[in-house]
Amino acid sequence: MRHLMQTLLSAAPVLAIVGMIAGVSANAQAPEIKFDSVPNALQLPAGTYLGEVGGVATNSRGDIFVYTRTGHPTITIGTARPFAHGGSRLFEFDPAGKFIREIGKNSYGFMFAAQVRIDPADNIWVVDQMTNMVMKFDPQGRLLMLLGRKAEAVPVPQRPVTGDGAGRPSDLFDRPTDVAWDAAGNIFVADGLGNARIAKFNKDGVFMKSWGKKGTAPGEFANVRSIAVDAQGNVYAADGGNKRIQVFDNDGGFKTAIANVGNAQALCMTKGPSQMLYVSNSNPPNDIDRDGEIYKMKLDGTMTGKFGRAGKVLKEFGTVNAIDCRNENTLYVGEIGNLRVQKLMLH
Repeated sequence: MRHLMQTLLSAAPVLAIVGMIAGVSANAQAPEIKFDSVPNALQLPAGTYLGEVGGVATNSRGDIFVYTRTGHPTITIGTARPFAHGGSRLFEFDPAGKFIREIGKNSYGFMFAAQVRIDPADNIWVVDQMTNMVMKFDPQGRLLMLLGRKAEAVPVPQRPVTGDGAGRPSDLFDRPTDVAWDAAGNIFVADGLGNARIAKFNKDGVFMKSWGKKGTAPGEFANVRSIAVDAQGNVYAADGGNKRIQVFDNDGGFKTAIANVGNAQALCMTKGPSQMLYVSNSNPPNDIDRDGEIYKMKLDGTMTGKFGRAGKVLKEFGTVNAIDCRNENTLYVGEIGNLRVQKLMLH
């Protein structure tokens, strides 16, 4: 017995390191959370419809912002400077779901909606996957800051993605997907589909550093679909292709990974002293009848519940790409597959 105890004690540091690299596993047997979906939560103007919903977010007043892949995309290829625009639109609704306005109509930067987020000052941040830009608007809808750069020319046909996904050490993105901030105002961009990295900027938009590339090792990504930052400044990255969430310190140092979350495509972190994380195991577009549930977990990866499944009616989900959880028990969920936003009430 003494020999066994000595062996276990001597192995403990090794086991701890292995555990850190492997990460923690979410509990797939988490209890079901009861919830309802509010019918007709958003009222669009007559003749206006949502397309694939890239992003949904709320501000401090409860207004709802939806960035959706709908519109009339145009590409000009007969000149020395071909470009495309007009493929996505940004709508604002009041807390009751009544349409207020459209922001940035016919914007040069709106092409293929990836995400919309609202920062602590109620500024509106739009991430566009095809123009490779992250755009900051003030609450009145005036453009304040641009990260990234739209290419002057659009290759036809599109060139294949090359490289290891680490990207350039700058704010030149390749299909970015999300944006988040820490308490100091530093900006974190998920440059996550063409590249596979996270880029960090200061509050003035000056590039500081980036980390990540394509792969399966700690600190590498199959893709970075979504990110969130906790109150301590740790960065959570949805590495859906590797079926995990990776956690980093504020400078990109790998801390741990949360496994068994399926295709983690959308993250949302609550505020307050006991932060929680919502994670969508989004059903893939080539198999829309499986998975689809949303998990609720503590920041250490402990699963506290789950709800929903793949499907087409209310309380079912079709490729969730965005979750807003400003109120922990009132969520807005944006779906690519079902062309809608659901307002969910958790009980």
